[in-house]
Amino acid sequence: MALSFFLAQDVQSGYIRAMRIIAGTKRAMRLLGPETKVSRPITDRVKESLFSVLYKYDLTDAATVADLFCGVGSLGLEALSRGANFVVFVEQDGDIIKILKKNIEKTGFVKESEILRADAFRINAALGTKRQKYDLVFVDPPYKDSNCAGPDSDLACLLDDIGDYVTDSGIVVVRTSMKASLSEKYGRLQAIEKRQWGTMAVTIFRSIKS
Repeated sequence: MALSFFLAQDVQSGYIRAMRIIAGTKRAMRLLGPETKVSRPITDRVKESLFSVLYKYDLTDAATVADLFCGVGSLGLEALSRGANFVVFVEQDGDIIKILKKNIEKTGFVKESEILRADAFRINAALGTKRQKYDLVFVDPPYKDSNCAGPDSDLACLLDDIGDYVTDSGIVVVRTSMKASLSEKYGRLQAIEKRQWGTMAVTIFRSIKS
């Protein structure tokens, strides 16, 4: 998954735009991107390919979604546009959250969205107060963390715990560096598919019924 992307300046808003909604009710709507490279939005091409894969698993229609390390919300908002019922956006950076809020308002998904300001690696703190379980979870950690997936890494610990927050047969999508070596199984999660785009990889896990 290529990290490079063209950043086009939105003169009217003062924000940098790098993405759009690909399909669904908000098809072709432009989203505001980060003013810095702290966040790494997924490219339109890769996002389209990813959601084409997800359709094989009967997603995202009527899904409850958690978008971890959500940045400005590109994945979660795409899911809402394609029929998801509700998305919980988890992001730690306050400046990024300001842009995320604008994107949610712009797309008209305020009632279908909740923003949690938290470190998504601390999954119990981020989602522990939520009673619902999720049909679809996006895990898109910062680049430095996407390179490290060893047994004691933050990412591995997160994946070990996240199964408790996923419905039976729910899907967890993990974006990492292609160099990262993810295990086939974490807790209740079993790897079922892996795709590579450019320098990044996406691994899809399914929650095993308890």
